[in-house]
Amino acid sequence: MKLGVAFGKLLSGESVIRDFLTIGVDDNVREKVYLRTDDQLLDVTRNQWLLGLDPRIIGIWSEQPIPTSGSYTLYFRDDPASSPDTVGHHALGILKLDYVDRLVENNGNLFLFRVQSSTIHHIDGLRARLLYRKFYKKPGVDFQRLKAVAAAYTYPRRVRIISFQLEGNYNYIFPMDLLADIKTSGRYLLGMRHSNQVLKKIMDIRKIVVAEAPARYKPLIYSLGRNHSAAPPPLNELPFATLPTRNFGFQVPEWVESYKEITIDKTLDLGSHMLLCGQWKEDVLLKPATPRLHHIHFLHFLYLKHKGLNYPIIP
Repeated sequence: MKLGVAFGKLLSGESVIRDFLTIGVDDNVREKVYLRTDDQLLDVTRNQWLLGLDPRIIGIWSEQPIPTSGSYTLYFRDDPASSPDTVGHHALGILKLDYVDRLVENNGNLFLFRVQSSTIHHIDGLRARLLYRKFYKKPGVDFQRLKAVAAAYTYPRRVRIISFQLEGNYNYIFPMDLLADIKTSGRYLLGMRHSNQVLKKIMDIRKIVVAEAPARYKPLIYSLGRNHSAAPPPLNELPFATLPTRNFGFQVPEWVESYKEITIDKTLDLGSHMLLCGQWKEDVLLKPATPRLHHIHFLHFLYLKHKGLNYPIIP
């Protein structure tokens, strides 16, 4: 056994150390997320998203007022808090946040926060730091970044299929997990890297389709990760059939379960990522929902494994 593999196995019990684990889960996610401000505690479990990475930007949708000054702390837990006073007890990830901006909508607000500092408790601190130094440390990834991402991915982040089309039959189909589906307002948010070669094309067209896909199609979904390039493969070279969406006529894999056609109407620069904000009017259902592909951080996987609480792993 190679030295690096042996060291990783000693620290984690796993032969392969990675950033994320892929799991299959439906809407019944066990983890809970709470936002504490100076004078209130909100359950934001289904209304919080990671939208940018450098800096780390958290979006929180709320139909209740949230002050735009003061202190903000986000708690990631593997179970509900028994009381507001104990929300921080046994929290796996804690993010201290700074207010950045607010997007006002008719029936609520999207609040944007920058991660100021982070704390994690998935495994003991010494093992976490040793894993970082051996396996995660690289240019642009300091220990604070690792902790913030590990905290954010304590909550499973769903992978969805993005599709848009250019004239000349250029069909772009690729996966993303930095996005948000705000069902109560019909809004969609996508955090897309400035380095992504298709970002400007999407901003020019201002139309995009987001589709839900079964977790069992992970190999095909991951193979689509190469389709951010300027010249995607022709449809007849894809390893699956496609079908056109109802209004835009964009192509989506024939195995997706549903899709939303989104018109982009706002953009906001978040640093490394551009936030695309859009509106959808119809959720087109094609097949019954099954467990979808989600990402959790490797450190959270280690915590779940230790507790015997693992989600189904998608190999």
